[in-house]
Amino acid sequence: MLDPVIAAVRRAVRESLAPFESSGATVLVALSGGPDSLALAAAAAFEGPRLGLEVRTVTVDHGLQSGSDEVAARAAQQASELGASDARIARVTVDGEGGPEAAARDARHAALRSAAADAGAVAILLGHTLDDQAETVLLGLARGAGAASLQGMSPRLLDDRGLAWIRPLLGIRRAETRAFCVASGIDAWADPHNADERFARVRVRERVLPTLETEIGPGIADALARTAEQLREDNDAFAAMIDEIIEDIVEHAEAGIAVSVAALQSNPAALRHRVIRHVVQSEFGSSLTRVQTLEVARLATEWHGQGPIDLPSCRASRTGGRIVFTAR
Repeated sequence: MLDPVIAAVRRAVRESLAPFESSGATVLVALSGGPDSLALAAAAAFEGPRLGLEVRTVTVDHGLQSGSDEVAARAAQQASELGASDARIARVTVDGEGGPEAAARDARHAALRSAAADAGAVAILLGHTLDDQAETVLLGLARGAGAASLQGMSPRLLDDRGLAWIRPLLGIRRAETRAFCVASGIDAWADPHNADERFARVRVRERVLPTLETEIGPGIADALARTAEQLREDNDAFAAMIDEIIEDIVEHAEAGIAVSVAALQSNPAALRHRVIRHVVQSEFGSSLTRVQTLEVARLATEWHGQGPIDLPSCRASRTGGRIVFTAR
């Protein structure tokens, strides 16, 4: 009789791969050698061929820990034994720019994109779990990052190359992936960084969430994951509304772009602020903080003759009935 936790993980993977069924496509599993990614790789290797898909894995060796090459080799061997048609190792250099976590993530994503291009893969599967989602929401809440951050990680996202980044395990608890490995006889690697409390995410995992569970009651992680899902729905709705109105209220200006003051005034604050952030992000490639967004909005709603506002990559100023954004 199939162990229930194996059935749950396989079902989650099968549902995530269903859009590619019978296409003969290749999907790539990002494999670290830990229990989450090993459970994902094992389930994908089982379900993929049954859906007419080729499943490969790639293990990124960041070279940040002693013996990382041995860990990567072991993970690749396990992937082959689990049934992956190809198990590659990608070695990268992490420059540390932007902090070690961010630099490692950027290097890893670049390596995964390159491996996907080489394999002709249509999707990359990532092993983030419900617990990872809960931690992401808490970290976003602590930063005051707004709904876009609190919506957490997307279960499915298409990048600018049309490559799908899929997280099949966002409804699966970390304890379940560990149980999957035990039930399957898979010996998973324990990453020392996952217990290193120098990292904020580890402190959230080891201290904050357990404290919330103790003081407020069980089910905190599930509640945070549900919150992320609801906020993603809200964000999708706002994005659709902005797409509908943006062409009517935005026009090109000399060395930049302009937004109608009257249109900003007539819309609710939530839409007004999103339009401002959308314009700056799409035109100048910069993200605005809450404070910066509010300062720009006041050019429309609380106009007292204030001068231009300097933003990360542009300047906002009011000219007649328009707010004009120009490159700095």
